[in-house]
Amino acid sequence: MAALPFSTTCRHSNSPLHHNSKTSFIGFSQRNNIWQLFVITKSNSRRAIRKLCVKNVTSDKKQELEEPLNEQDSASIASSIKFHAEFTSPFSPEKFELNKAFFATAESVRDSLIINWNATNDYYERMNVKQAYYMSMEYLQGRALLNAIGNLQLSGPYAEALRKLGHNLEDVANKEPDAALGNGGLGRLASCFLDSLATLNYPAWGYGLRYKYGLFKQHITKDGQVEVAENWLEMGNPWEILKNDVSYPVKFYGEVISGPNGSKQWVGGENILAVAYDVPIPGYKTRTTINLRLWSTKVSPEEFDLQAYNSGDHAKAYAVMKNAEKICYVLYPGDESIDGKTLRLKQQYTLCSASLQDIFARFERRLGKRVNWDTLPDKVVVQMNDTHPTLCIPEIIRILVDVKGLSWEKAWNITKRTVAYTNHTILPEALEKWSLTLLQDLLPRHMEIIRKIDEELINEIISEYGIDDLDLFQQRLKKMRILENIELPNSVMELLSITEETPAVDPVKEIDVDDTDVKATEKEDGDDDDDYEVVEEEQEEDNEEPSVEEDTSNKIELKFKVDPKLPMMVRMANLCVVGGFSVNGVAEIHSKIVKEEVFDEFYKLWPEKFQNKTNGVTPRRWIRFCNPDLSKIITKWIGTEDWVTDLEKLAILRKFADNEDLQLEWIEAKRRNKIRVASFLKEKTGYVVNPNAMFDVQVKRIHEYKRQLLNILGIVYRYKKMKELSAEERKDMFVPRVCIFGGKAFATYVQAKRIVKFITDVGATINSDPEIGDLLKVVFVPDYNVSVAEMLIPGSELSQHISTAGMEASGTSNMKFAMNGCIVIGTLDGANVEIREEVGEDNFFLFGARAQEIVGLRKERVEGKFVPDPRFEEVKAYVRSGVFGPYNYEELMGSLEGNEGYGRADYFLVGKDFPSYLECQEEVDKAYHDQKRWTKMSILNTAGSFKFSSDRTIHEYARDIWRIEPVELA
Repeated sequence: MAALPFSTTCRHSNSPLHHNSKTSFIGFSQRNNIWQLFVITKSNSRRAIRKLCVKNVTSDKKQELEEPLNEQDSASIASSIKFHAEFTSPFSPEKFELNKAFFATAESVRDSLIINWNATNDYYERMNVKQAYYMSMEYLQGRALLNAIGNLQLSGPYAEALRKLGHNLEDVANKEPDAALGNGGLGRLASCFLDSLATLNYPAWGYGLRYKYGLFKQHITKDGQVEVAENWLEMGNPWEILKNDVSYPVKFYGEVISGPNGSKQWVGGENILAVAYDVPIPGYKTRTTINLRLWSTKVSPEEFDLQAYNSGDHAKAYAVMKNAEKICYVLYPGDESIDGKTLRLKQQYTLCSASLQDIFARFERRLGKRVNWDTLPDKVVVQMNDTHPTLCIPEIIRILVDVKGLSWEKAWNITKRTVAYTNHTILPEALEKWSLTLLQDLLPRHMEIIRKIDEELINEIISEYGIDDLDLFQQRLKKMRILENIELPNSVMELLSITEETPAVDPVKEIDVDDTDVKATEKEDGDDDDDYEVVEEEQEEDNEEPSVEEDTSNKIELKFKVDPKLPMMVRMANLCVVGGFSVNGVAEIHSKIVKEEVFDEFYKLWPEKFQNKTNGVTPRRWIRFCNPDLSKIITKWIGTEDWVTDLEKLAILRKFADNEDLQLEWIEAKRRNKIRVASFLKEKTGYVVNPNAMFDVQVKRIHEYKRQLLNILGIVYRYKKMKELSAEERKDMFVPRVCIFGGKAFATYVQAKRIVKFITDVGATINSDPEIGDLLKVVFVPDYNVSVAEMLIPGSELSQHISTAGMEASGTSNMKFAMNGCIVIGTLDGANVEIREEVGEDNFFLFGARAQEIVGLRKERVEGKFVPDPRFEEVKAYVRSGVFGPYNYEELMGSLEGNEGYGRADYFLVGKDFPSYLECQEEVDKAYHDQKRWTKMSILNTAGSFKFSSDRTIHEYARDIWRIEPVELA
């Protein structure tokens, strides 16, 4: 039955998914080793039967499908949709409206995915391939319908089938809510990676959490950003399958009991269950369909206190249930309170513990009775996407030592060969630190393990460098230790005391000998008893003073003492570096900073661990499907559609960049996309914009280092200058612009929310100014997400990536914009550096300070040497004049002033880069006036973006880090 991982009566644990047989098919028969699946559908008011055949793979080396899934025609698809609308839809049967049409269509697509999905997983099981497991707190997937049917090569048949049923495919697809499983680039990258892994046939799974309410839905009101809970699961999720037979216990709190043989047992505490929800991830033009397994949390029904409920204490009755369920309510719950911090840490441990238990169960199942844990790194690699999954490291050791009975040495060695770490930030606040007290309380066994790892690290530092120079040793520990402001292990203190004591002893004048030896020697020399008395008196006098050993011990303790005024912390990024076999940055400049600044001492100790893997984005979603007009042009001029999986072919466009016919087609495709964007903006915000204006876009998470404030202050300056001119002068001097913003400010990030409020106030003033008209519009798009990005990016012409140099790890939206022929204005930060290299310096608008200058510029500011540009002072005064409404922007403007202090001194150098930014924007206007030049720049941006495919990135991960090979189904 291995070929049949779903059936009407049983579940098969090897499968990522078991289809609900009662609602989608009648049953199976077997003839000549072929399984036949009979699906009831309705067509023209008659019952029809569609037969799909799956070979029993136990009898064939290669996985085969009798009927290629992409050969389905529109008639059979329509029948399948009608069947699901009637029998599996969560809507009333009377009407076939858009929501119902979406659900029925999605379930029809899922039927096609299931066969490939189970075949893929079964093949991995039988071949026992090495598999990569991607651990991420975020997966910002976007809508799945169009992506799935596009990857299956069924877009045309599904569009035709829905037309027959009275609906338009685009209207149906728009009813799908974005999966609220992520926030920004971290989650979007993870989703791109899954798409590339499936497309390139690499054996891999993703693991994450199933957030019921996501991060939040953003509303924009007159008061700025307002957060409400996401409702993405309100109608249900047709793509996910609940796996009630796949659940694992997860423990918090409790205590650790030591056994007589040194074994450890973690007992008591709070116990929950993590339950699996599986989501299929199809590859493009391949049968490979990998799995994203999401965990939800609950407790058994027995935990419901029925007695308390019946006595009227309802809160107590379901307190335990709610306490478990809330772990997966919200992505990144506010962590200002201890309860918020505890909840975040519970989320991270739930992801790590449930996923690793699942991975280990699969590893054991594939090996059968002969489980050799030494081979785990040969079959399993765990990639930690940032520091959120750091607890994978102590959790692997806990399972191997406490559950599987391995020694510490063996478990530690296996762990260090199994786990890899991707660093995504150099911001100190994002390099996670957790309170030792909180970790000790919530995860006592893991804290023991982390202490042991910290001790292992210190011993390796001593082994490599020695401890002759205690000051240098102390400096290394300050940068490298996992435990911050925590006492040194006793074994290390003893070693330091012995080592420090030895040089203080003169081997000639002071010899440690036994008293009897002294007396015997003196007698032989003929000395009298008075001499003995003198020695004894001197010894007594010495005993009145501190001994050398005591003096040394005090000196060591003083040098390495804990500061009671500072918190005791656990540094998760350091734990990742120590416990992983690979550490990679996500852009060349970022990886350089990681090696030379953030983890410089680790790089000196383990240079072989560090490497760069520049991020990428999937060209399927981010150009082929979201920008069909441009995709057709690319295919026409390149001469093949192979560029969708071989993006290097985009470089062929370079030789046509000056071709007038290509430029005219290019301009027309952009115009059509801009018209769609204008219609979208009107629908979402009420603002009417001119599609003939330049569309200037900055869409990303709102953060001071991303410098949306620099952008909007530049717009304010532009507006002020416009107001000082006559109507004719304005038209001659300024290119008409629609300035579009989007992004969410974290709910507790006050300054970011002030920036959102400021942008919307500026927009409200400018957009209602009749003197300015269509020359300048400012629009903030609410609730920015993947679907909004798929609308905006194809119609964008200028994209702003203007973070303070050295602070953005990579960025991925800059890649998406460049891929779609949008020109970037930006600093030399993150992937901007490499984009500029690939598209050409003349096709990138560069401004601002360089990364190597930032430290000096901040020092200059502290010393009071910075002299602001008069234009910067002018624009701040204009904001303070009240022209944009009564809101008090003193805190916002004040953050750009002063020389030091929290929330002051312009830490992100907006004032320093402001004049350079204005001058660069003048160059943008000049270039846009020359549409032939601008269009050529646009073509060359698309042509030069081939490096930034996530396919290239995944090939590099697979080759250099994971050491896995493609496994292609026949």
